Amino acid sequence: MLKRSASMRPASTIRPLRRRATGLAVAGTVFALAASVPATAAPDRAPAAPTAAAAAGPISVLKYTAQERREALAYWTPARMKAVGKSVDLGPTGPMAKPWRGTTLKTVGRLFFVNASGADTWCTATAVKSANRSAVMTAAHCVRRGSSPVNTNMSMVFAPGYSKGKAPYGAFAVHQAVTPRAWEEDSANDMSALTVDAGRTGKKLTSVVGSQAVAFNRPVGGTISSFGYSATRPQLGEQLLRCVGTAKKEHGTQFIPCDMSGGSSGGPWLADFDATTGKGVVVSVNSSLDSLTPTKMYGEIWGATAKKVYDRAQQL
Repeated sequence: MLKRSASMRPASTIRPLRRRATGLAVAGTVFALAASVPATAAPDRAPAAPTAAAAAGPISVLKYTAQERREALAYWTPARMKAVGKSVDLGPTGPMAKPWRGTTLKTVGRLFFVNASGADTWCTATAVKSANRSAVMTAAHCVRRGSSPVNTNMSMVFAPGYSKGKAPYGAFAVHQAVTPRAWEEDSANDMSALTVDAGRTGKKLTSVVGSQAVAFNRPVGGTISSFGYSATRPQLGEQLLRCVGTAKKEHGTQFIPCDMSGGSSGGPWLADFDATTGKGVVVSVNSSLDSLTPTKMYGEIWGATAKKVYDRAQQL
């Protein structure tokens, strides 16, 4: 896979951008929040890398120790969560991405973490129906760098319903993260399912915020609502944005018209979305863009491997 680096201003860094090269064309550029605070803002000591528990077959599992999860919750204070958004500006929010002003989407939130370079950053993620009531869907590049098994993200917590500096339902430490082995080895199949600990009250995630349905092997098409915490102004990751469009196939993936940018990575693609209830069916997540001035948002077509990733996470 081709990689491309970019920069914004001396005080900030952008994670390397991955281009999805196919036999047809270059389909897009992945942002794993294309924004972060300076590495000096990371913890005083670099967090220990999570242990990799290789699973048989097409999936891979990262496990975070109890100590790492406690440290993650302590690290991501409300002040730090808000500060990371102020550290970056990816330009003005485009005309297709609209602030979501409807029913509060308690299931969608910001996924905060320290990336493999030691910088604070974030993605978007969604609580979904699961046997363990603790599963969250996001993008694989929000968990680890593609084609680089040792470069994994650390200090990862999920803040559902995050809005304007507030995490009304608390933060949930990520216990394990499941990704396709194809992502770990070849930067392919950019999706992930996480398992989170119970919150501070002892209740499991979906008992607190509810859940979205999730579907696999669904034909591409129909109206999709895509959500994400884009690092564009004036929101700068502090407010949930939404794009709406008809999904179409292209270069082995699917896309909708959308101009959200870094920070929206991992945000849900909700089919059959009911704006009144805030419920839909997660059929993919934000994965890549067509350019640095985006007009298309790409998402993987979830098939058998994606189902195995999800099944593993809901059983952990």
